[in-house]
Amino acid sequence: MTSIPITRTPVPEAKAAAIRAAVAGATSLGPDSGASRLATLEDAAAFHAFLGDPQIHAPIYTLPRPLTVESVRAFIADHQNEREQGKGLLFLTIDEQGRIAGYSDICIWPDWAAGELGGALHPDRQGQRRGVEGARQSFGWMFESLGLDLICETASLDNHRTAHLLDGLGFRRMGEITSKRADGTTRPSLVWEISRAEWREEHLLP
Repeated sequence: MTSIPITRTPVPEAKAAAIRAAVAGATSLGPDSGASRLATLEDAAAFHAFLGDPQIHAPIYTLPRPLTVESVRAFIADHQNEREQGKGLLFLTIDEQGRIAGYSDICIWPDWAAGELGGALHPDRQGQRRGVEGARQSFGWMFESLGLDLICETASLDNHRTAHLLDGLGFRRMGEITSKRADGTTRPSLVWEISRAEWREEHLLP
């Protein structure tokens, strides 16, 4: 049993089914459909090369270990299966030159109408508020397009960039958990949550 989300409010089966259908039908993340697309098995080598930078993969506990082309291909295949089940999505962000500039890993808990957004941008694209604005748009898309009621996020204790981003977007700190990596090792993580109502109020949405 996953230790997140902290807040678990069961929803009617009709709502859970609608969320599963929305996830299974998603093909791009956010309003700019040209900037992202679903990861495919053919992306394994390029995605592995993108993830090879320690600045990208080191802080992320959900990535496969060891990080090889084959383990990345299996990671993509797992997400394809999760999409069919309405439980997960893996998007790649493509830059103007057709290269991978980032990725978004979305985990969904339909029975609680909750989700988590993970991923990374290439270091060259960080520090230009692209990450903040991209995260804001992605979270908004998860609430509105997938029909979620809650988003839960985690970060390592020393990941100050993510902590600053989540605090700035109005997420509430919920405490600390122990996150488990794919290879079975663990790390302490801080947890944040925000509800649909809190998101709308924080971002002055109708």
